[in-house]
Amino acid sequence: MKDNHKINKEIKASEVRLVGDNVTAGVYGIGEALAIAVAQELDLVEISTGSDLPICRVMNYSKFKYLQKKRHKEIKSNAQKVVIKEIRFGPNTNDHDFDFKLRHAINFLQSGAKVKVCVKFVGREVLFKERGELMLLRFSQALEAYGKVEQLPKLEGKRMSLTVAPIAPKK
Repeated sequence: MKDNHKINKEIKASEVRLVGDNVTAGVYGIGEALAIAVAQELDLVEISTGSDLPICRVMNYSKFKYLQKKRHKEIKSNAQKVVIKEIRFGPNTNDHDFDFKLRHAINFLQSGAKVKVCVKFVGREVLFKERGELMLLRFSQALEAYGKVEQLPKLEGKRMSLTVAPIAPKK
C-alpha cells in the first residue's frame, strides 16, 4: 500500500484549508496551521489537492495509518478464496468410474468449490477427441442441478477440460 499523504513540513503550499476535530475550519497560512497541529501534539496531513487550496486535517497520522492497514487486512481476510478441484478421466472410462467421480464432483460443488473436469488423452487416443467431448458433455449434463458450466469443453494439447461453478444456494 503506497503512502500518498504529505504531512507537516512536506506540505509546500503557502495557505491551506484546515479541517478536523478541535479545529476551527477555515483558511490558514501554513505556519499557523502547523502551529495549531503542534499545539495539539498532532500532525498536519494533506488529504486533498484538487482545488486551488489544499485541504489539510489535524490528526494523529500514525494512528490513521495503523487503522487504515488494519481495515485493509480485514477486507483481505473476508475475501472469498476460490477453490478449484480437478477430476481426471481417460476417454475410455467405464460407467462405474464415471458415476464414482460424478459423486465426488457433486460433493465438491455442494461444498462451494469449482470443479475442473479433464479428459487426458494418452498416445494416439487424441484421434478420438469426440469421445472425450461426449464424456465431458454427459458429465456436465449430470451436474446441471448442482452447478453451471463456466467453460465448455476445450482441447489444450492432449487434455480436454470443462469448468463447472457451483450454483448459489436458494434462500
